[in-house]
Amino acid sequence: MGTTTTRHRQDRAADPVLEDRPDRPTTGTGTLVRLMLRRDRIKLPAWVGGLGLFMVYLGAALPQLAPTETDLAAVTPMVQQPVGRLFTGPAYGMEDPTHASFFAAGYLLYLLLLAALMNIMLVTRHTRLEEQSGRSELVRADVVGRQAPLTAALVVAVVTNLLAAVVVGALAVANGWPVAGSVVVASAVALVGLAFAGITAAAAQLSAYSRGAAGLAGLVLGAAFALRALGDMVAVGGSALSWTSPLGWAAQSAPYVLDRWAPLLLLLALAAATTVLAYALQGRRDLGAGLLPPRRGHERGGPSLGTPWGLALRLQRGPLLAWGSAAVFLGVIDGAFTQVMLDSADALPAEMQAMFGAEQMTLGYIAFLSVFSAMLASAYVVYAVQSLRAEEAAGRAELVLATPTSRAAWAGAHLAVVALWAALIMLVTGFLTGAAAAAVTGDESLTWDSTLAHLNLVPAVLAVLGLVALLHGWAPVLLAPVGWAMVGLVVFAGTFAALLDVPQAVVDLSPLSHPAQVPVEAVELTPLLVLLGLAALGVGLGLVGLRRREVAGRS
Repeated sequence: MGTTTTRHRQDRAADPVLEDRPDRPTTGTGTLVRLMLRRDRIKLPAWVGGLGLFMVYLGAALPQLAPTETDLAAVTPMVQQPVGRLFTGPAYGMEDPTHASFFAAGYLLYLLLLAALMNIMLVTRHTRLEEQSGRSELVRADVVGRQAPLTAALVVAVVTNLLAAVVVGALAVANGWPVAGSVVVASAVALVGLAFAGITAAAAQLSAYSRGAAGLAGLVLGAAFALRALGDMVAVGGSALSWTSPLGWAAQSAPYVLDRWAPLLLLLALAAATTVLAYALQGRRDLGAGLLPPRRGHERGGPSLGTPWGLALRLQRGPLLAWGSAAVFLGVIDGAFTQVMLDSADALPAEMQAMFGAEQMTLGYIAFLSVFSAMLASAYVVYAVQSLRAEEAAGRAELVLATPTSRAAWAGAHLAVVALWAALIMLVTGFLTGAAAAAVTGDESLTWDSTLAHLNLVPAVLAVLGLVALLHGWAPVLLAPVGWAMVGLVVFAGTFAALLDVPQAVVDLSPLSHPAQVPVEAVELTPLLVLLGLAALGVGLGLVGLRRREVAGRS
């Protein structure tokens, strides 16, 4: 034993790397923090900036939607009804609403959801995805402790959430809202983010794949939303079930009404507990492995996987289920909200009546819901084409293209499947949204009106597909930023432009602004044919570009 120990010391002395390497598990954390911040120099400011823009918009839009207290009181039934509380929160302070309390009752939940998603993606990207790609093994071969990557990811999450809290709080105060409530809002955003950073860190120890880790964290987020929604539906102010959800804790802080800090301490405790759990779980697994064994696949793939179409259908199944489920869920909830909107239509402010169509409020509302569904379908299209790019980056596309499969067949099959799934999302969402609206109003014609309105916007969604297909073929590095910028433009033009008097030239940049507003207006074929032509042109040119450029592989 003495000889072995002496030889080990001699080996360490002969190797300067081993000789200088400290034994602390967090060695190298500072360097990794700087590396992560350098890699996320665009993503993190974009997320924080998006939260800030959300606050800026609400500060500008709410006074225009409801300029007076009487106008604001007319809108509050939309968030006080059980269906409204399901979608927004416990509706504190709506007996005597202010713009600040209406923001907290109607929109704070969405700010919290964005903060949670930001942290799920951040922690997954810097922990499990690094191990899955093999980069973490290379980093750990240097003077880096075992716990350094996880610690660095959590430090970056803390910095990002603190920055988000400062931006949100400062802009809330700039909107003229009370300082005390604004501090509570900022703290709620930061602590929800940190709680889900800890949850994601623990999930990253369970699954061996980044999608699995993000899926587990997303499942917790979905459960938190469902528990809060059911709890808040029971009564104004929530119920005992509301207190079983991290999102419910943040909502129970009641900014601008009660300004309670005790519920936020529960979020802090959850963040600390899940972080400790993540470190404990990390010590029980090997690098690159997960504590949950991966599900074994079939010994042989089905015959369909041997074709470009079969492979595309299989790979696009996950994005379809995720985005499609979200679109259908939101569509059904919004459809069930139709009667509530109609009951308060006469008292709504003129600006909101104009948004839905004062003379045909029901049809205008259905047209608005179809645009909202098309926004989600456009986001699905960008995400799905990004997954095609991910197949290249992971090296799997090279394996497929090493067979007799051509580039055009491989990419064309994926793009065709994405187009088919986008149309299916719009069709199913339109039908179920209309069915929900018909169920609460008793007007069965709304089912057909909603279905037609959604199908009318399919060419506009396919035009977005044409753009991202063109970028994938000729400038894949621009696919993500330009594609998501287009989604942002679509959302802005469809919801905010009318309230902010944005020039028509800017609105026209959105493909969704060109089809007729069905069912308020009759279907117009000319813009639909033009959009379909642009979609086909974009896909065709994108396939030409793919044939001319190199296929990215694992570097």
